[in-house]
Amino acid sequence: MSTVIQNQDYYSIIEAHLLTPFRLTLTNLNDVLAKFHHKEIDFGDIYLQKSISEGWVLEDDVVKHGSFSIEQGVGVRGVYKGETGFAYSDDLKLDTISKLIDNALYLLKDAKKAKGLCTGNTITAQRLYSASSPLDSLNSNDKVHLLKEVNAYAKAKDSRIEKVSASLSGSYEIILLMDTMGLCMMDVRPLVRMNVDILMEDGHKRESFSSGGGGRYDYQYFLENDLWKEYVDEAYFGAKTNLQAKPAPSGVMPVVLGSGWPAVLLHEAVGHGLEGDFNRKETSHFSNKIGQKVASSKCTVIDEGSIANRRGSLSFDDEGTPTQKTTLIEKGILKGYIHDRISAKAMNAHPTGNGRRESYAHPPLPRMTNTYMLPGEDRFEDMIASIDHGVYATHFNGGQVDITSGQFVFVMDQAYLIEKGKITHPVKGASLIGHGPEVMQQISMVGADFSLDKGVGVCGKDGQSVPVGVGQATLKVDAITIGGMES
Repeated sequence: MSTVIQNQDYYSIIEAHLLTPFRLTLTNLNDVLAKFHHKEIDFGDIYLQKSISEGWVLEDDVVKHGSFSIEQGVGVRGVYKGETGFAYSDDLKLDTISKLIDNALYLLKDAKKAKGLCTGNTITAQRLYSASSPLDSLNSNDKVHLLKEVNAYAKAKDSRIEKVSASLSGSYEIILLMDTMGLCMMDVRPLVRMNVDILMEDGHKRESFSSGGGGRYDYQYFLENDLWKEYVDEAYFGAKTNLQAKPAPSGVMPVVLGSGWPAVLLHEAVGHGLEGDFNRKETSHFSNKIGQKVASSKCTVIDEGSIANRRGSLSFDDEGTPTQKTTLIEKGILKGYIHDRISAKAMNAHPTGNGRRESYAHPPLPRMTNTYMLPGEDRFEDMIASIDHGVYATHFNGGQVDITSGQFVFVMDQAYLIEKGKITHPVKGASLIGHGPEVMQQISMVGADFSLDKGVGVCGKDGQSVPVGVGQATLKVDAITIGGMES
């Protein structure tokens, strides 16, 4: 067994939470892994996890909800010729893990008696975030006090504010991964998030807007430079702006997308189609198009899971592969896909560190981490001036995509009308409707104001949710369908 311990404090944390309480050791776990040799498989692994999480919600200066939970368990997987046998339990006893391996092997009905497995694999993973629990970075009174400060600061802004909701959440995941290739990886994963929602009323009109952020930090992150005030200011500005909004236009027209969070459109409309499992099965619009032009030459798209402290980052993925920077599209040319170990082997590629799972109770899938488009050199003023009639969208709230067809729908919750080269007034009730690859071909200008989102992304796939990040500079799409309220 080649043991990789990133830091000695990692081992002490894993030992205290996942090993000693259940009379487990690295040695007896390695011994039970030998049961995978009963069948001829590509590899097998065991994934032990303990997750400690909490959440606080304050509405109008009253704590309306508080939660604290601890979940722990083990997932066991055997893989043979692209097929997976998977079993899991919340019981971490060695006998249970042994039975889970039996169950996983049983599900691989085509696998025959073993000829032996490859062993002796050593991997080094970088450390991208603190090993400390974010839940301990503020005491309960200080957490509630912070939320009360958010409420007071927001309420003082405008008498039209009817309701303020502020939430604070944190989690601390402790991971031990071992496999039949001799791999033993350990990680501790902090994650925090704050969200502010403001509801405003003016006469018969009511509008709300949300803002927030976070990442792989502790709660002190929100106190540095009063970052929480930025969230309040953004939520207030969004709600106030939407009170003044007029019905959005409809039809095919140019659209300018703002920097940062609007890259969620890139994530959904293009990113999912570049995940290895869809391309292994040839169900993506991007299947078998490596080396072909799939976007405007202005577009270089990257997935990078190794950015320190980002919400979508991991020191290594949930198969033990270190995360990395993967170029997916370079100047419009498709260069590759994001892979887990299964899709990489099937497509004669290398794993890219994108095998991710929601928890021990789920098998890994190829998933995005932090997906972004590189900036360009075009000026925002020139983008707006080039449009006679169009929309400038600065924020989205929800969307969906069909991977096979590439069709998507996105709701814009903050947008402005562009008329004769000028931004005129805010609009609401608009959706962007289009075909991901076609929209990528329509990108004609890309700005220099690149930014990543503030740390709020959650990606759903096959019933699993994982934290992700997105980013881009302001860009112009020459033609896209807007489904608005105004004909």
